[in-house]
Amino acid sequence: MRKIAFIFCLLLSFQNNLTAHDLNLSQTPDQQWTVLGESVQGSFLMSKGSQVYLENANGTISHFPLKSFSIANQQFIAQKISNILKLNTRKGYSANAIAENSNYYPFLMLFFSLTLLLVYLHQKNKFNKLIPSLLCLMIISFLGFTTKAIRTFHTITNPLTIDSAFAFYKPTINTFWDSTYFKVESKGIPAHGMMKGITGWQQQFPIPQCYTGNNAWSIPLNPTIALNPVPVNQFHFLKGAVAIAVNGVAIFNPYTNTGVDAFLDGQLDQWGGHCGRADDYHYHIAPLHLYSTSPLTFPIAYALDGFGVYGTLEPDGSNMKTLDANHGHYASNGVYHYHGTVTAPYMIGNMVGNVTEDADLQIVPQSKASPIRPAGTPLKGAVITNLLANANHNGYALTYTLAGLTYLVEYEWNSNGVYTFKYTSPTGVVTNNVYNGFKQCAISTAIENNIIENKELVIFPNPSKGNFEILFTGEQENKNLYEVYVHDMLGKLIYQEKKSQGSLALGELGKGTFIVKVKSDNEIYHKKIIIN
Repeated sequence: MRKIAFIFCLLLSFQNNLTAHDLNLSQTPDQQWTVLGESVQGSFLMSKGSQVYLENANGTISHFPLKSFSIANQQFIAQKISNILKLNTRKGYSANAIAENSNYYPFLMLFFSLTLLLVYLHQKNKFNKLIPSLLCLMIISFLGFTTKAIRTFHTITNPLTIDSAFAFYKPTINTFWDSTYFKVESKGIPAHGMMKGITGWQQQFPIPQCYTGNNAWSIPLNPTIALNPVPVNQFHFLKGAVAIAVNGVAIFNPYTNTGVDAFLDGQLDQWGGHCGRADDYHYHIAPLHLYSTSPLTFPIAYALDGFGVYGTLEPDGSNMKTLDANHGHYASNGVYHYHGTVTAPYMIGNMVGNVTEDADLQIVPQSKASPIRPAGTPLKGAVITNLLANANHNGYALTYTLAGLTYLVEYEWNSNGVYTFKYTSPTGVVTNNVYNGFKQCAISTAIENNIIENKELVIFPNPSKGNFEILFTGEQENKNLYEVYVHDMLGKLIYQEKKSQGSLALGELGKGTFIVKVKSDNEIYHKKIIIN
């Protein structure tokens, strides 16, 4: 009898393992597509950036913007991309999976242990007969603990999964990662308009920032659930970002550092953003408008605790489920995520993941903006009517109205970091202000596009067995102190060093092709190298 019970227990545990795995969705390509309301015949070939490539029966390849497909087609494409990423990812390197009730498993184990002890104390003479049944229950409980609770404490996010959400906004942003953080380089300036519609203006102007290198935005790749989630409110995270949108724009607490709701106070433009005290543009609410360029089932942002932010749809394409007090929930696969809405708290109610809040009430690590002038003050009654980039793309012209009159502010910067502001009153009176600030930097192109190299940077011999010399030519030949970053061809950061001499020893990286990124004086240079 004990043997039969034990075998039955093993069968139950085996069945538990079988049902713990998700089934793959069908891989059959959809041959009929709806693009801008028209029917298009073809099979899915690939997706690159915001373009989807189709191949018809004759072998002709055509491509269309992702947003031009029907919602059903977008969901299918998103699933195809997800499946491809899974196939190209090392086995065992799974997306962050956190079981909603995993914290109950240790208590379940304790319950069975106490039960076993009580049975032994009160039924010593019958204890041997109960061993198979109790052992069976404990094995099943332990398997449940190992398949769910362990995922809570050993969460790993596949960087390729995160990267797929940011891919639609490259090369205006760049991404890379190490074993701890997924990094996003950007200048904080979106492709859409800015500032128009603000009624609670603080007299700040959008100026591109250098969120690059060590100052890039950092998303944890190993997020863990906090025992006591910290609220995103008037008392926490009042400085700095709480999330980064997939277009490289930071997202701040809905409440400003004065404790008011920025949206309700009229401080935000029609895209939900404005400029901070360092003239840094950022959002204060969920950027749901990004779904005009992002797939409807992809995240539009990642919180700085490591968890994604979605819109009105779930990752599987279904309608948004009921939200918890944190303004999110666990998906059917055990992955937690937030949702953006048009009403408070707009995106994150409480930080579900563990984060560190410093004395300045900001999450660390935190990218920093660089102010070039004293902060402005509120201009009551002013309404911003437009903001246009100038012809040289090194400045803007902002117009606003006050008491029925129109004012103009034109500002620009040069390559030496000199910023000039020109104020024109309704009567034509001109006032100028000049500030010395930081030199504008460049965003490195995506790794797959780094074949376009900088002629000013020479790395030789190339190929080599791992020992290289770095040399700048032309006007850059006097550069001496610089930072070196080495990425593999997927974009993963595998080496970095601050150097003051030209030698570079990379033999320990092994054979292969790599991208070397050299940063000096806010300039970024690239070179592809081969170690043989």
